[in-house]
Amino acid sequence: MAIAFFKNNKLLLVTALLFSFTFFFGGCKNEPKAEVKANRLSGAGSPYLREHADNPVDWYEWGDEAIEKAKAEDKPVIISVGYSSCHWCHVMERESFMDTSVAAIMNRDFVSIKIDREERPDIDKIYMNAAQLLNGSGGWPLNVVALPNGKPFFAGTYFPPEDWKNILKQITKVYKEDKESLVKTANALTEGIKSSNSLTSLSRSKNEISRTKYLSVIDTWKVKFDKEKGGYLGEEKFPLPVSWEALLQYYYLTKDEEALQMVKLTLDNMARGGIYDQVGGGFSRYTTDPEWLIPHFEKMLYDNAQLISLYSKAYKLIPSKEYKEVIENSIQFVEKELSNNEGGFFSSLNADSDGEEGKYYIWTLEDLRNILNASELELITEYYNIEPYGNWEKGKNVLFRKFSPEEFSGKTDLSSSEFNTILTSATGKLLKSRQDRNKPSVDDKSLTSWNALMVDAYLNAFLALGNPEYLENAIKCAEFLNAKMLSPNFRISRSYINGESSIDAFLEDYALLSRAYLNLYQVTFDIEWLKRAEKITSFAIEHFRDQQSGMFYYTSDDDKHLVARKMELDDNVIPSSNSVMAHNLFILGTLLENKEYLAMSDEMLGQMYDLTVEDPSFYANWVSLMGIKAFGAYEIAIVGENARQKNYELQQEYLPTSIFMGGKHENLPLLEKKGVEGKTLIYVCQNKTCKYPVSMVKEAVNIIENYRTGREGETSLWN
Repeated sequence: MAIAFFKNNKLLLVTALLFSFTFFFGGCKNEPKAEVKANRLSGAGSPYLREHADNPVDWYEWGDEAIEKAKAEDKPVIISVGYSSCHWCHVMERESFMDTSVAAIMNRDFVSIKIDREERPDIDKIYMNAAQLLNGSGGWPLNVVALPNGKPFFAGTYFPPEDWKNILKQITKVYKEDKESLVKTANALTEGIKSSNSLTSLSRSKNEISRTKYLSVIDTWKVKFDKEKGGYLGEEKFPLPVSWEALLQYYYLTKDEEALQMVKLTLDNMARGGIYDQVGGGFSRYTTDPEWLIPHFEKMLYDNAQLISLYSKAYKLIPSKEYKEVIENSIQFVEKELSNNEGGFFSSLNADSDGEEGKYYIWTLEDLRNILNASELELITEYYNIEPYGNWEKGKNVLFRKFSPEEFSGKTDLSSSEFNTILTSATGKLLKSRQDRNKPSVDDKSLTSWNALMVDAYLNAFLALGNPEYLENAIKCAEFLNAKMLSPNFRISRSYINGESSIDAFLEDYALLSRAYLNLYQVTFDIEWLKRAEKITSFAIEHFRDQQSGMFYYTSDDDKHLVARKMELDDNVIPSSNSVMAHNLFILGTLLENKEYLAMSDEMLGQMYDLTVEDPSFYANWVSLMGIKAFGAYEIAIVGENARQKNYELQQEYLPTSIFMGGKHENLPLLEKKGVEGKTLIYVCQNKTCKYPVSMVKEAVNIIENYRTGREGETSLWN
């Protein structure tokens, strides 16, 4: 749709071609050098913005000061978006924004605004949309030029100094001599931004969520699967955990072995590839190849949190030692490298160290010879596919495996015990040696939504592995968010750094924090978490919901500078905020017997129905909700003194369509009149109709299985 819009607007096409011509053929002399002083970003809260504090560019943060200056001086606005762990963002900062000749043009003819996309994803989404409409693609760094009112007319990504100067000079010339053409381009492009990914693409008809339609999504979905390496077909590989969680649920509901094997293939190859840090644990953001081998080395909290959850859920179905180690080692990585020592977590680790991408993580054969003894070197070289001239570039090796430890040890003359002893010793030495290197920098802001994902990660790891520390840390992280991010009226802050919370949160933060609190309630049966989840959701309904469509805007109703108010509908590296809200409303509606919440959830899924069926790979979290509603959720009520312990035992099973409630008190509608003195009973219900209560977890599991397989008549109803 974006490319079609671009092609159908000749003015945009002419403008883009004009700038493309300048990009490839323009030339200019260097501007005179200027004295470099710390700019106003030296006082910014964002570590990424502070990295630009020594630029000669007169940067502003987003806000009234920059916008009013641009309007008063009638200058176009440069909006430059990046983030701390972005490799090419650092390259452009060094090459272009540190160049005084570049800065002279930017300071004279433009008002320049620097954006941390992790702090302001709302701004990033708007201007990334502009780049996609103009160019058919986008990326970071994202560099946009707009009118003083914020309407964009040019967008691109990385530019070296001479190309950037040429573009800016051409824009300045056109702005002075033919401003009206840029105004027309900006108005047309802004209309394109407003119309893309908006309500016009949604279904307005009422759609029945049937099992038949849910079962059919696999046919459209599986043609995109990479049946050799897992994940999706393509030249790069992104983890996209929401897709594989949806497929795990699909397997649970349908017993389609192909779906389960697709998930297993993906998880096996991710765990063995270079995307996973074989020495220190944790995952990089994506790989630049289709085989999971060569990563783009930044490590993000949101990826690792979601992947911990994914491997934990998969472990319940596929209890492999390999998955257990991935869960434990990834948690250790997050705790060691990203902890803010207040219960929460920082955002990311940079891809670069010493100005080189991946330098902290790669090895030469000579490095290994200097660290390992002969038997360790022989095993590590073969196990991790070390090449004398490098398996990546210039003698550099990224560690990756082709086999599980058990499979590999079976191919050697070593016993399993001997293999594990040598491997543990060797990786320990590599980790110790690596710690002496200069570490990648940490983006030490804590974001609400990403920390909420970490609460979920701890809960899922606890339920899979039973380690009580994981539950304790989930509660600590939730309490950190409650103390630092949540105001008394349940307005949320987006970011926390150096003891201060800032930036009004976005729908993503409200949706994921509410979900984390809902999940905490379903594990601990502490009713306070449920109450907070309901209050957060109520605030979001008041300030983010579009009454006409029933969907939610990404931004609240109080930002006056945004040129468009977007809705996040498609599930990407993080599930879309609207899909999470739809799930939350369904769970809250079920727990509280709130018909209004249930109706809101139904309306949202109904509008997304056609898009979800058409291309489930882009709407995986909607597929999950579709499956729950097609097959029905199980309401599990556990009442009595030992309710929490029985709940922990029950949730060791993979039960993705169950909603859990209970405790010692009958404090929810479905819990009323279910307490029996001296007993802890489990009630399995569907549509508020419960089977006869049981006291053994295994009995409850059997009832759920009978429900799922259509043999529910084999157990009696509770009257």
